[in-house]
Amino acid sequence: MKHLITALVFTGLLVSCNSSEQTKTTTENSTKIEITEENTPIENHRELKTITTDADLIATALMAAPEESRANSKVIGYNMKGEFVTLKEGTNEFIILADDPNKNGFSAACYHKDLEPFMARGRALKAEGKNPKEIFDIREEEVKSGALKITTGATLHIYFGKSTAYDPETSKVEGAKLRYVVYMPWATSESTGLPEAPLASNHPWIMNPGTHRAHIMISPLADEEQ
Repeated sequence: MKHLITALVFTGLLVSCNSSEQTKTTTENSTKIEITEENTPIENHRELKTITTDADLIATALMAAPEESRANSKVIGYNMKGEFVTLKEGTNEFIILADDPNKNGFSAACYHKDLEPFMARGRALKAEGKNPKEIFDIREEEVKSGALKITTGATLHIYFGKSTAYDPETSKVEGAKLRYVVYMPWATSESTGLPEAPLASNHPWIMNPGTHRAHIMISPLADEEQ
């Protein structure tokens, strides 16, 4: 009888311990699940929209300028009616050429106001029907003669991409990246120490060396362009 009572007590203790361990394990697993769920980021699927208004053109064009300068940058370009106009007045050193809504893909360019005579001359020659080589040669001679000026060190920021869809909350264009240009008239590889072709992704190099349009190019990293 004594042995029977002892066996029953021992069995009870084992059942109690197993039950306690199961409860502990269940509680720990439940806690882990809760923590995992709390730490799992919730994707914010924002709805993109296409550029359909002048306000859209302005919002996306401003992304080409440094963030701190966007509010006071001037925006020019073709409006939705196809007219070349001033889309937004500005007061700082930047002028932004908005994306042309009649062309595929997206491209906006922000440049220092000192480059406007050079840029405007190019647009005028293009409007006259001149091809790229003719525009290059005409401006080359005008810069040499002093009739046209390019400020050394003036910058151009190109915001470009294949898509014209953008996030209306941030104004960022889907997949668009920035490419930078620094104008250095008549500069060469020898005078700057830069190669005439990029040695690696995002590596600065000099394009059109020895001409009025010589400039340092800095393109996005290859994996960022995909």
